[in-house]
Amino acid sequence: MTGSSPPDSGSAAPPGRGHADPNFYRELKTEVFDGRLWLDRAIVLAYGALAGAVVVLFTLMIDAAFGLFGALTARAHWLPLIWTPLLAAGIVWLTRRYAPMSSGSGIPQVIAAQDPALDRDGQHWFVSLRLAVAKLLLATLGLVAGLSIGKEGPSVQIAAGVLQHSRRWLGARGIPPQALLAAGGAAGIAAAFNAPLAGVVFAFEELSRRMETRYSGVVIAAIVLAGLIGVSAFGNQAYFGAIEVPPPGWHLLLPGLMVTVVTGLLGGLFAKLMIATLTVGAVRGRPPRWAMPLRRLSAWRYRWPIRFAAAAGLAVALIGLASEGATFGSGVAPAAQLLHGDAPPAALAFGPLKFLATWLTAWSGVPGGIFAPSLATGAGIGYDIARLWGDGGNTALIAVGMTGFLAAVTQAPITSFLIVMEMINGRPLVLSLMAVAMVAAAVSRMISRPLYATLAASMLAQYKTRHEWVELPASPPAPPTGADAAAEPPAPSPAPATAPPAPTSPQTPPADQSS
Repeated sequence: MTGSSPPDSGSAAPPGRGHADPNFYRELKTEVFDGRLWLDRAIVLAYGALAGAVVVLFTLMIDAAFGLFGALTARAHWLPLIWTPLLAAGIVWLTRRYAPMSSGSGIPQVIAAQDPALDRDGQHWFVSLRLAVAKLLLATLGLVAGLSIGKEGPSVQIAAGVLQHSRRWLGARGIPPQALLAAGGAAGIAAAFNAPLAGVVFAFEELSRRMETRYSGVVIAAIVLAGLIGVSAFGNQAYFGAIEVPPPGWHLLLPGLMVTVVTGLLGGLFAKLMIATLTVGAVRGRPPRWAMPLRRLSAWRYRWPIRFAAAAGLAVALIGLASEGATFGSGVAPAAQLLHGDAPPAALAFGPLKFLATWLTAWSGVPGGIFAPSLATGAGIGYDIARLWGDGGNTALIAVGMTGFLAAVTQAPITSFLIVMEMINGRPLVLSLMAVAMVAAAVSRMISRPLYATLAASMLAQYKTRHEWVELPASPPAPPTGADAAAEPPAPSPAPATAPPAPTSPQTPPADQSS
C-alpha cells in the first residue's frame, strides 16, 4: 500500500494483550526444578508446623494455669480479692520492664509490623521470637490470676513471631516479611480454635488484604499445616464438642433479629471503649465529651500503671465473685454450658458482667486476647434474649449471639461466622450466621472505628514518636542542568558542620512512678 509504513514492533499492544502469555516450559522449570524455591517452601512449611506446635503448647499451659487458679479458689473463694490484684500488678510490671510490645491482644502488633515503611528492626519491635516467648509466659500468668483473657490474640503474635524467624534461612527471592507475618498470625488462629478454614480467611480479611497471589499458596499451606497440628493434638472435633443445633425456623426471626442488633450495638460500644481507653495520647483530635472521664483515668493509668493494674485486677475479682466465678478466665466453660443447655451460675448477669471484666482486663495492660471472652459475652447476651422470649435453652440464639458480638467487636464478619460455625459444628446455621455477622458488623461500623486497625495505627504513631521518625524523600532532587544551571547563583560556602546527634536506640518505657 502506497505511503504506508510497516507496523512498529515497539508500538503498544492491542487492548487485552498488555501482558504476555506465560511460557509453559519456563514456568515448569521454575516451579519444579528450582531447588532454592523448594527449599524456601520447605522452610516456611516447617516453621508453620512449629508455630502450630508452639500454640498447642501454649494451650496446654493456659489450661493448666487456669486449673491452678480454680484449685486455689476452691479452697478459699475470697482469695481472688488479694491474688488477682497482686498478680495483675506483677504482670504489668514485668511487661513494661522486659517486653512492652507483648501487652494487649497481639493482633494490632502483627498488623503494625506489616507497615511497609518499617525496616527489620521496626518489625522486630512489634513481632519477634523474644516477644513470642514473653507473650506465652505472661499470658499464662494472666490465667493463673483469673483475668478475663483468651489465648487467641496471643497465639496470633506468638505464631507470627515463629514464622518471622524463618526469614534468616530464606533466599533472596523468598517470601516477603508481610506475607510471613500474615501467615503466622493466621496459623495461630487456626491452631488455637482448631479451625483451619477460619485461619485462612482471617489472614486475608484482617491481617493482610494485599497478599500477592504468587505467595498465597505456600502461605495457605502453612496455615493449614498449623491447624492440622492442632487437630492432631486435640482431635478432629468441634471446639465446644458435639452440639445439637436445630435448623432455624420462622419463629426465630424476631428474636434472632433482636440478638443481632443488640450484639452489634454492644460490640460496637465495646470496640469504642477499647479505643477510647487504649489510645490516649496517641490519636490526634479532642476526644468526645463522654470519653473525657475515661481519658482522665487512662492518663492516671499511664502515670501509675502498676497501681492501675492492681485496681483493675481488684475490680475483675469483685465481678468474678459477683458472678460466682463464671467471669474468671476466658469464659469458654460457661459458654459451653449455655450451648449444651446447662445454665452457669448467675446466667442472666453473665453476659454484661463478662463484658465489663474483659474490658477492664484489657485496660489494665496485661497480655491477653479478647476473642474467647467476646464469644462468651455474646453467648450470655443470646441467652438473656432467649430467656426474654421464653426459650432460654435455644442453642441457635446463643450461637447467633456469639457470632454477632465477635463480628461487631472485630468488624471481621466472615472470620467470625466461620469461627463459630467450626467451633459448634453448626453447618445447619451457615446462612443464618453469615447474615448475622454481616448485619452486626455493619451496625458496629456506625458506632466505632475498626478496633485492631486503630490500635495498630496508635502503636505505629507511638513507635515513630519514640524513635524520632523522619520521613525521607524517595530520592534526592536532581541537580539543575543546561540553562538552569548557568542561571542559578553559586551556592554559599557551607558553614562548619557539627556532628549529628547519635540515633536513639529502642528503649523500654520509663519506670513506673509507683514502684
